[in-house]
Amino acid sequence: MSDGATGTADNAGEGRPRRLRDALRQARIEAADRTGVVVDLRDAEVARLEILSDALDPLFSEIPESIDLFDRGISRGDPPRLWVDVVAHVVMGRDKRSYRLVQDTRYGRIVLAESNDVPVIVQAVTNYVARRMIEREHALAVPVQVSQAAPMPRRRSRVWPFLAGLLVGAVALFAAAMIAALYSF
Repeated sequence: MSDGATGTADNAGEGRPRRLRDALRQARIEAADRTGVVVDLRDAEVARLEILSDALDPLFSEIPESIDLFDRGISRGDPPRLWVDVVAHVVMGRDKRSYRLVQDTRYGRIVLAESNDVPVIVQAVTNYVARRMIEREHALAVPVQVSQAAPMPRRRSRVWPFLAGLLVGAVALFAAAMIAALYSF
């Protein structure tokens, strides 16, 4: 009886690892298939972003070389992005067909435009570039306006109030020590 029980236990013991081994092999195959699909989707996103980048070539060729605000390039991270400048980029939407122009601000990320059509996004990027160039002009013009304005008022020193407070504190401490000395006798 013990041989029969042992034989059954041995068969069950041999069966489990084989089934687990088969399940692990099948899970690895499925994971590889999913990874392949993800890589294919990412490659498709990058290809669509490259199409948009090619469509933006005329816009970026018009920007004067003296303006170094814009640095266009595709990053192949997760998700892939077409960078317009340091704070704005185009990323594919959830459906992987629509383009989404987004800008990072101090209050969070905002969507400036979203469309399936390349010309619509090209126009949105063109408008964004124009706004950034105007902001740059205004930022560079501000120092000239400040220099023509009235002179800045002189700042008051904060040292004298500190020294006065220090002196009052020392006098109060000395007075408290004198009173304590008089009452201790």
